[in-house]
Amino acid sequence: MLDHILLEQTILAVKEIFGVDLEPDTNLVQKTRKEFDGDLTIVVFPLTKLLRRSPQSIGEELGQYLLSTSGLVQAYQVVSGYVNITVRQSYWKDFFIRDHGNVSFGVHKITTDEPVVIEYSSPNTNKPLHLGHIRNNLIGFSLARILNACGENVVKVNLVNDRGIHICKSMLAWRKWSRGETPESAHLKGDHLIGKYYVLFENKYREQVKELVGSGMTEEDALRQAPLIGEAQRLLKKWEDKDPETRALWHRMNQWAYDGFDETYRQMGVDFDRIYYESGTYLLGKQLVEEGLKQGLLQRKEDGSVWADLTDEGLDWKLLIRSDGTSVYITQDLGTAQLRYDEYHPKKLVYVVGNEQIYHFDVLKLLLKKLGRDWSDNIYHLSYGMVELPEGKMKSREGKVVDADDLMQEMFVTAEKMTRELGKMEDFSEAEASALFRQVGLAALKYFILKVDPMKTMVFNPEESIDFNGNTGPFIQYTYARIQSVLRKAAEVNFPGQDSLSLDFELIPKEISLIKLLADFPDVVKEAEAMYNPSVVAAYVYVLAKEYNQFYHDHSILKAGDPHIVHFRIELSRFVGNVINTAMGLLGIEVPERM
Repeated sequence: MLDHILLEQTILAVKEIFGVDLEPDTNLVQKTRKEFDGDLTIVVFPLTKLLRRSPQSIGEELGQYLLSTSGLVQAYQVVSGYVNITVRQSYWKDFFIRDHGNVSFGVHKITTDEPVVIEYSSPNTNKPLHLGHIRNNLIGFSLARILNACGENVVKVNLVNDRGIHICKSMLAWRKWSRGETPESAHLKGDHLIGKYYVLFENKYREQVKELVGSGMTEEDALRQAPLIGEAQRLLKKWEDKDPETRALWHRMNQWAYDGFDETYRQMGVDFDRIYYESGTYLLGKQLVEEGLKQGLLQRKEDGSVWADLTDEGLDWKLLIRSDGTSVYITQDLGTAQLRYDEYHPKKLVYVVGNEQIYHFDVLKLLLKKLGRDWSDNIYHLSYGMVELPEGKMKSREGKVVDADDLMQEMFVTAEKMTRELGKMEDFSEAEASALFRQVGLAALKYFILKVDPMKTMVFNPEESIDFNGNTGPFIQYTYARIQSVLRKAAEVNFPGQDSLSLDFELIPKEISLIKLLADFPDVVKEAEAMYNPSVVAAYVYVLAKEYNQFYHDHSILKAGDPHIVHFRIELSRFVGNVINTAMGLLGIEVPERM
């Protein structure tokens, strides 16, 4: 907002001084770089050719004009082709008096009926959620909250991949080797039990492949001809043919997975407005394929398989239906996309999916475009990098993953250990302590993941994430709890009410710095929305928490002396606390009232 005000005044100044009209969308104003004094900077270089003057000359005249005519400008400094503007304290005081009591500062009500549909999670029912899924869920859930805060009507959806060859692998392994084991008899969550048999299948399958290669077969042929993979493919065909026995086993095992997923989602603190199941959408994709065949847009080969020729678009041939009539993932995604469009007519279809699927979504959009779905232009693939461990990549097929449930439990235990060591548990009941450990553990996990740009591959280190100092979730939580402690103590003292807040005194630099940061928050949220990047919010809230802590250590709040200064600092603390609470909420992180 402040940059728009200065831009308007700069455009008027150019008109008054030089007699030149500038376009209102001229990009002349930006934040001043940290190494220079000032709040905003006018970039003069774009004007030199137009005005036929040197950057220094233009800058001096603009600065002098604004200083003498604008109630906004307190001082200016011309550095090369830049005019660094320092804004008057009166502006920051007016902002503070106007907005400090707004508990929804930076957040807007929904302003449109046209929704943004965001898909995230998308688990397979052949294994439990792991660390990679955690990053997916946290990004998707946080993005939904950020878009909501910007007035968007967001629909959070989950597509459960509950059919296909991977599911059949788990089913086959359970049928062959389980002896009727159930989650109850094994004392395991259902998704964990199914994951156990998926890994068992892969181990047995690799043994068969190794034997075939040892007998002289190429590895490629062995992978195709190993007996187990043939059995799994025949089981998939039975499923698609609706064989009653196969479907009964599928329903039973999938319910185990669904129950396990729901428990993990509750623990993680994420939810969905709508859940789709691949088993309910893949036939819709087949209908689109048939439509494409009739229109001559797709081709059926001699073996009965159906392909799309995308070579003219710079890609290659894409299989849509196998020779045995079974469909592939892209077919199901065609149907799901069409279903979502028919249900919501969204302004945007956002898929939160790892960057190994970039090609998949390029193909999806091209196929939909080829089939005449112009709304495919509204599909956006939020591609995020993989999560690695200090020791390297995870491997689901070998069972070498960080299980989401185990990781969260580890975080809760570590949070308890560190919190107790800090001696912060006085007067906490067992229930309150347990809730705090959960809040701190989840904050450590969520913040550590969300502070990284989604585009980047990241290394997750649990020990670093839960430190109560530095750029971590617990540090920000502790800052919020510190503020609430200040406010509780202030409530014991009789200060003037909010209506009598007076700022008829000079603010110190730290106070101005905090107010400036608070004023930035709405723009930070909009930037995070525009970039589809929760790390923008994470970076901001850490800087705000760090700045408040420095202020708290350097300056007294309740013992400042002058009651007007005390009152202001209490309200400043309250405002900072409200924004920390809101910002952390956009990341899906709870902040405790006391620690």
